[in-house]
Amino acid sequence: MNVLLVLLAFWLPGLVFGAAIRLRGWTLAAAAPLLTFGLVAIGIPILGGLGIRWSMLNVSLWVLLLSVVGFGVSFLVLRFTAKRHPDWAEDEDAPNRSLRDHLLIGAGVVVGLGVGTVTFLRGSHSLNNVQQGWDAPFHGNLVRWIAEHGDARASTVGTIANLPNQTDYFYPDTYHALLALVFGKGGLTMMPTLNLAALMVVLTVPVGVAAMCHAWRMPVLGTAAAAAVSTWFTAFPYDSLWRGPLWPYVAGVALVPAMLALARLLLKPHGIAGPVAIGVGVAGLAGLHTSLIFVIMVYFLLILLAVLFRFEKIGWRRSAASLVATIGLAAVLGLPTVLPALYNAGGVTSAYWASETSVSGALGQTITFSPMASFPQWWIGIPAIIGVFFLVRNRRMLWMVGAYVVLGGLFAATISLETPLIHTLTGPFYNDHWRLGALVPLAGAVAFGEFVHTASGRFAEKLGERRPNLNPFTAAIAGALVIGLVVTLLSRGGYIGRNSARLAMNYGEGPSVSKGEEEAYAWLGQHVVPGERVMNDKADGSVWMYALAGVQPVEWTNYGAEFTTKAGWLSVFLNDINREPRVRAALTDLKVRYVLVGKGKVAPNAQSAVGLQRLDITPGFKRVFHNSDASIYEIEGQQGVVAAGATTGSDTAHGQ
Repeated sequence: MNVLLVLLAFWLPGLVFGAAIRLRGWTLAAAAPLLTFGLVAIGIPILGGLGIRWSMLNVSLWVLLLSVVGFGVSFLVLRFTAKRHPDWAEDEDAPNRSLRDHLLIGAGVVVGLGVGTVTFLRGSHSLNNVQQGWDAPFHGNLVRWIAEHGDARASTVGTIANLPNQTDYFYPDTYHALLALVFGKGGLTMMPTLNLAALMVVLTVPVGVAAMCHAWRMPVLGTAAAAAVSTWFTAFPYDSLWRGPLWPYVAGVALVPAMLALARLLLKPHGIAGPVAIGVGVAGLAGLHTSLIFVIMVYFLLILLAVLFRFEKIGWRRSAASLVATIGLAAVLGLPTVLPALYNAGGVTSAYWASETSVSGALGQTITFSPMASFPQWWIGIPAIIGVFFLVRNRRMLWMVGAYVVLGGLFAATISLETPLIHTLTGPFYNDHWRLGALVPLAGAVAFGEFVHTASGRFAEKLGERRPNLNPFTAAIAGALVIGLVVTLLSRGGYIGRNSARLAMNYGEGPSVSKGEEEAYAWLGQHVVPGERVMNDKADGSVWMYALAGVQPVEWTNYGAEFTTKAGWLSVFLNDINREPRVRAALTDLKVRYVLVGKGKVAPNAQSAVGLQRLDITPGFKRVFHNSDASIYEIEGQQGVVAAGATTGSDTAHGQ
């Protein structure tokens, strides 16, 4: 039931809206999650500005309203076009895919879905397990905050970043706003919500790759093979699911193929489907992570070059209005999400990650489609790099080859070189080679598909010489199956073991949060009264207490609050409560009665708060809960703190 609920949240709104604007087939299936996020991103400022609560009912009505409008406009535009340009067929160059072809593509998608599902479930061990990464509690806290407060505008969520009352705070929260709609429904608790959403993101990849390859006229066996191996690469999606985790960014990268499938509609327009879907998609990608706008710009500029050099056909007279409308809608719908991101642009671009390999090592990782891997994925990397040359020779999807050169080259540069130019170019990605490495496997999947198509064709030719009565396409299918079987055996089942082990690195018992610490959070959830906060240590993983148990901490993030705030000051001087009167005054103002001290460590070098040490021997702290992993202390004299304290969130913001 929970799986179905999250699945519907990802696909259903986009399916309704996409069908209303006349998207169909594989493109509709792939674009549905992209459109869902786009509708959410557009709706956040509008519904919030109108004072409408962010809830499943209100968002559903919002989607239905836009779908009705989209259907009406699409109907009128198509009717007008049919009268003025009856010669504009939908796409006279489209391949005539038979039912057999679609079934073959579907089989490839099923393989990709199966490998991705098994890998994720094996790596996470259980959907109830806590992701131990640095960024995970922030994502969980943000989902619960939006669900409880009914407002998804970024300006209202600064509290969970230790920045209360900072109305210019910004973090792209489209991903979290969608999850907030299903969190708590049907018994869906926090970790199943987050983990099922991550699984849904993995499932979008094979569907998107299939739709993209189908839209850009890749032969059927190549399309099926590309979709099948799209979830085999370690660099994407798995590396960014265990490291971070970068859940919203991964969702955006996973939806890039769907956007590229929509881009085909600009060359052969059919009503408003292309401009509207791309405009809404731009809003969705910007709402997931603003750096994705730069990724899409790279792809679209390369497609434009392919058109200008006549590698891709276009009817300029037919496409002109559609192209202008697309640019206008993308700007109108995307800018409201992009402009607030300038709040923290300096912080993003100034991030620094040291180089990790030599230039030759970086090129090797790029050529084998194995970014950030200590050992290459030879069995898909070698066929893929051969497939790149086949793509060039066959002049198929040359813009994808160009994207591989640009984005792969950028990854290779940032992981091996340190220059001001490289830092500038990679600034939107936090200068992070892991994020750039996640952009490389898409070209690898497409190139692998081209390799399978070409190699199976050669196989069919050779087999046809010996058995001339054999259907050539049947022989090609046999060749593709042989290649698939060999690669699957050599990769030990699509690298399931390798990738699930990678994913499992942050799904163990600790080091950030253990089962014992979860028990402590649950105890607090049963004893803390509404309005109270719990004093905690930023370094022991206890920032999870809000996401997991609904208990508001004093320290909301692993970074900790500024020392100039009451939260930051208490982290240093809490155990001086009997010598420093300002300690109790700060506790009362923040409405603190309990203190949690856990044994977890969010990072090996994390320093525990000095103010929370030796509480077991400090007068005024009574231990009321204890297990092997956590202790909870009640502060004497703070029992009536809710009535005596200031308004929650009264501490002054000191943002960075």
